[in-house]
Amino acid sequence: MELFLQLTLTGLTNGAIFALVALGFVLIYKSSDVINFAQGEFLLVGAYLIYALVAEVGLPWSVGMLITLGVAVLLGILVERLVLRPLIGEPIISVIMVTIGLSSLLRAIINSIWGTYGRAFPPFIPSANVYIFNAVVPADRLIAIGLGLLLLAAFTLFFRYSAEGVAMRAAADDQQAALSMGISVKHIFAIAWSISAVTAAIAGALVANIVGVSGDVSRIGLRVFPVVILGGLDSVPGAVIGGVIIGLLEAYTGGYIGAGLSQVLPFIALILILMIRPYGLFGEERIERV
Repeated sequence: MELFLQLTLTGLTNGAIFALVALGFVLIYKSSDVINFAQGEFLLVGAYLIYALVAEVGLPWSVGMLITLGVAVLLGILVERLVLRPLIGEPIISVIMVTIGLSSLLRAIINSIWGTYGRAFPPFIPSANVYIFNAVVPADRLIAIGLGLLLLAAFTLFFRYSAEGVAMRAAADDQQAALSMGISVKHIFAIAWSISAVTAAIAGALVANIVGVSGDVSRIGLRVFPVVILGGLDSVPGAVIGGVIIGLLEAYTGGYIGAGLSQVLPFIALILILMIRPYGLFGEERIERV
């Protein structure tokens, strides 16, 4: 029972982080029909930046995090302006290849500044053990779950009730109709990439607090892809539920079967999902008639 509870809480923690990263994928896809393969490197930038500001510069956590989020916003706007906007109207595969190149560029920049070896991350979340029904659970994992749920709830409210959120939903549904209603699609793209970079920076800080600062932080971007496909590329609730499912699947598989298979099983699930329900559990099924 203790092992099951520990694995469940670990899976929920990973699932909350997966959901945050998946939200970035969903935002970009909903607004521009682009899958951003550089999302993992956005996490890496956030993790190393907060590390540099707090551990190397010596800033307080609150100030360092605010600066990191501000830089993430600027990074999102810069990427949208220099990468996405010139490719508007080009084939989707061209945009996807550019995001793959962007991931290599960001990783190269990080490696040139901080090197390739791992670093100890100055913890900003208490790591004392918490006992729940005789199960030992690190407090940082419980707090990470709470932070993840809080942020996901905030983004859900943003999309549902704010003017910018409604405009993003309108542009995602029909860009031409949004333009006819006076909505600046370019502005929407910039907001989407900025929010995507912010969620990645927050997730990068949470991941680095648990596993340390290294290139492994960016690998979560690839691990999140089954989450996005499972929940649906255009579904915010799907990102949350998909993150929980994949997080629990990895935890239970690693705890009861083996750590090696836990990294493979989500991609097996990805193949099955694509075969059975290509649009995901909550994705919008689009039927084009010609």
